[in-house]
Amino acid sequence: MNNSPSRPARRAELLAAGAAAVTVVLWASAFVSIRSAGDAYSPGALALGRLLAGALTLGVICLLRREGLPPRSAWRGIAISGLLWFGFYMVALNWGEQQVDAGTAALVVNTGPILIALLGARLLGDPMPPRLLAGMAVSFAGAVTVGLSMSREGGSSVLGVVLCLLAAIAYAGGVVAQKPALGTASPLQVTTFGCLVGAVVCLPFAGQLVQEAAAAPASATLNMVYLGVFPTALAFTTWAYALSRTTASRMGATTYAAPALVVLMSWLFLGEVPGLLTLVGGALCLAGVAVSRSRAAARAAAPGAVPEPRPEEAKDSAR
Repeated sequence: MNNSPSRPARRAELLAAGAAAVTVVLWASAFVSIRSAGDAYSPGALALGRLLAGALTLGVICLLRREGLPPRSAWRGIAISGLLWFGFYMVALNWGEQQVDAGTAALVVNTGPILIALLGARLLGDPMPPRLLAGMAVSFAGAVTVGLSMSREGGSSVLGVVLCLLAAIAYAGGVVAQKPALGTASPLQVTTFGCLVGAVVCLPFAGQLVQEAAAAPASATLNMVYLGVFPTALAFTTWAYALSRTTASRMGATTYAAPALVVLMSWLFLGEVPGLLTLVGGALCLAGVAVSRSRAAARAAAPGAVPEPRPEEAKDSAR
């Protein structure tokens, strides 16, 4: 009898965790695909092509599901996240990856979760439990370790690092703006219209996209389409689904697994062989994610433990 009410909650928690895992893997692959397609496409053109492919895919899904337009209350968050995360972030990241290797780009961008935690606590009232802070500290130490390793190997430039830092700031701002929109709009609506906003922002690069697509090899164009369909349309939707069921800070901490995956994928697909420090840093990134996500599991495993309410539930009970 005591177990029956917790089953739906446990199922929802597993679905959210699965959605977050899909997001992290696909976003990790995006760093490798951007690096590959960047030889044929300029940063703005690649961003626009990716967003158009994503918007087309999401638009078809929305029509099939008859999602309709998001409510008016969600548009502010959708517009801000579309401008910052889908628009500015993608151009800055593409440009940054032309200056640094995929692993370094992923690690610099993943300073974003710290910014997300700070902004989430300040603007959204997200809790900052000790395990979350400890896990983020371990993961950040891993990111710094890999960054130092890459720098010693000559794989980074000042301009590339600055561009990736700007991308991280835009990423953090986009996530925090997106969270309130998910309170009234569905994850698919928020992702679809955020992607459309980003595509509109990148329309000035349409001329470059047409010219470069005519001369680009098929492999580069396929990479651009892949970026739009999977790391954008699918991964941003699974991200929004998971974000709607947890805090921005906890979701941000989960993405610290991405740098370790990027290092592995870069090794396998781009021949960018990681050094020992890089591998140690990747292991620290994964360990930090495990620590930051362990609190709920530990509480659930304790005999007679009472599940910790989600922030939305806490707010409702306060009212």
